[in-house]
Amino acid sequence: MLIYYVNKSFTKFATDFGPLLVFFIIYYKFDKNLVIALPPFIVATIVALGVVWFLEKKIPFVPLLGGILITLFGGLTIYFDNPVFIYVKPTIINILFGLGLMFGKFFSKEPILKKIIGKSIKLNDAGWKILNNRWMYFFFFLAILNEIVWRTQSEEFWVNFKVWGLIPLTFIFTIFQIQIINKYKEDEESFKTSSK
Repeated sequence: MLIYYVNKSFTKFATDFGPLLVFFIIYYKFDKNLVIALPPFIVATIVALGVVWFLEKKIPFVPLLGGILITLFGGLTIYFDNPVFIYVKPTIINILFGLGLMFGKFFSKEPILKKIIGKSIKLNDAGWKILNNRWMYFFFFLAILNEIVWRTQSEEFWVNFKVWGLIPLTFIFTIFQIQIINKYKEDEESFKTSSK
């Protein structure tokens, strides 16, 4: 059982960060050439999605959307030989996530975040509302930050920011949400009742 969870965790880590690592290595190996690094990145992303589908018989929405946008904007960057397309990809994906959390309440009785991760986290309604809003603002912050970085810094700085900036920022932000999760945690019985 332990081996199963270790394998599953390793596979998830590899499919989430493997394509980014491929991109980063090739980018630096070929004299920081974005156009050369993007095709292997796109292929690695598609392979990672295929592995996820093969193992789980489904592809979660967030990686699927990310894969589509990487393929689309990476392809446009290669075709037009213009890096602006790949620069704005993080901006667009973060705006889409932020808008999804913002307007989700008009299409659902509960926060969208609860629909996505509600089976693994037990929170009351007030907690879900706070967590949903925090993630919404965070996604908009990341979109603005990405715009500032690619418009004011070099391509190499942006590549490093994307790999070594956005991921740690998201990780740190997630850790800071533990306090809210603990504060608004539902008891076991309420969670079982609301999950039925």
